[in-house]
Amino acid sequence: MQLIRYAEKDGNPIYAARGGDGQYYKAVYDESGNLSVGGEMVQSGRLLAPVMPSTIFAVGINYPLHGKETGSKMGQFPIIFMKAPTTVIGPEESIVLPRHLRSDKVDYEGELAVVIGQPCKNVSVEEALHYVLGYTIANDVSARDWQKEWGGGQFCRGKTFDTFCPLGPQLVTADEIPDPNDLKIQTRLNGELV
Repeated sequence: MQLIRYAEKDGNPIYAARGGDGQYYKAVYDESGNLSVGGEMVQSGRLLAPVMPSTIFAVGINYPLHGKETGSKMGQFPIIFMKAPTTVIGPEESIVLPRHLRSDKVDYEGELAVVIGQPCKNVSVEEALHYVLGYTIANDVSARDWQKEWGGGQFCRGKTFDTFCPLGPQLVTADEIPDPNDLKIQTRLNGELV
C-alpha cells in the first residue's frame, strides 16, 4: 500500500491510501492500529511528511562512495546518530538554512528511510524486517561546517537544525517491497539529478 499524509483546510492531518486508479482515498486507523480505506477521494490539501517519528536514528558514512565524497573513513562499526523530530518536514516544504549560525556548507543526502511500525528492542537480524511498517525517502540535510569544523566530532550538531529532514511524499508498506536492498534512490537539486 502507498500512503500519504496531508493537512485538510482546517489543518488536521489525514492519511490517504493510493487506490488502483492512482487516486488517493481517505484512510483511518482504528483502535487496534489497523488501517481502513474509505471511498472518499482526497480533493486537496497540503502534503505532509508521511509519518511524524518520535525518534530518528540514522547511520553515517555507511557506504564507501559517501566516505570518499566527505573525506571520511568508514570504521569497523557504523556511526549512529539521532535527528530531532523538529527536523522533519513534508516533501514540498522549504528547508530553512541556519544563516544565523553562519553556515555556508549545507548539503543534501538522499536516503532510504525505514519506518518501524511497532515497539521492539533487542530484535534478532532474522526477525528485524518483521517490525518494518514501510519505507519512504529522506533528505538527510547536513551543515557540513557544523558537523566537522565546529561540531567537535558530533554528527548531530550539523544535522539537527529544524527542517533538516524532509520526508516523503509516500510511505510504501513493507509488503510491497520484497527486497529493500534492491531499491534505487535518485536525488535532484532544483530539478537536476545530482
